[in-house]
Formats: sequence, structure tokens, C-alpha cells
Amino acid sequence: QVQLVESGGGLVQAGGSLRLSCAASGSGNAMGWFRQAPGKEREFVAAISRFGGSTYLASSVKGRFTISRDNAKNAVHLQMNSLKPEDTAVYYCAARRALGISTRDSEYDYWGQGTQVTVSS
Repeated sequence: QVQLVESGGGLVQAGGSLRLSCAASGSGNAMGWFRQAPGKEREFVAAISRFGGSTYLASSVKGRFTISRDNAKNAVHLQMNSLKPEDTAVYYCAARRALGISTRDSEYDYWGQGTQVTVSS
């Protein structure tokens, strides 16, 4: 069992930056970030492979967000720059037992409780 705890959310003005962190109780394999805005379905944001060699970002955040991991600390980070009001959502960290990255939330085995990100215009 892997427990995930997100941190780093908050309120920021459009154009600003936030860095989300996810602390894992164990070493997950592939990990990802998803988000869910009010009234919308949860959507994929970013994923990273076990040793960070492969990453994948949703087109809506590519060029603005970066995903990274520190396996020595069992942590994954999401650096979010040039934030837009449409980035407002609860952001969730997720981990897979499998090695490969995935954009499908159904393929993730462990989830954090989420952290709120609000971007004001």
C-alpha cells in the first residue's frame, strides 16, 4: 500500500507559479498528476516513469508545467508556471504499481486526497 500526500496548492494570480509536491509512503512506479474542476470530470495533467526517464504532459499544460521526481525522497513535483484561471481545480497525485506511464486514471492504483489550486484573473 502506498499513501500519497499532496501539498503546495493555494491561490495565485493569473501568470503566477505554484509548485505542487506529492510525498509517497513507499516507492511507487509510474506516477502522475490529475485535476478536477467543479462540474467537470477528472483529467490527466502529467505523468512520469519510475526513474524519471519518460514524462508526458497534457497538451493544455505543455510548455507551462513540468513534472519531476526525487526517488531518494519518494517525492514527485509539479511545477506550474504561467497559470491561467482555467487551471483552477483540485490536483491529485496518483501512483501505479506498473512501470509504464499512463494518461488513464483507471490505471492508477493509489491516490492522494488532493490539493486545491485557484487561479484568479
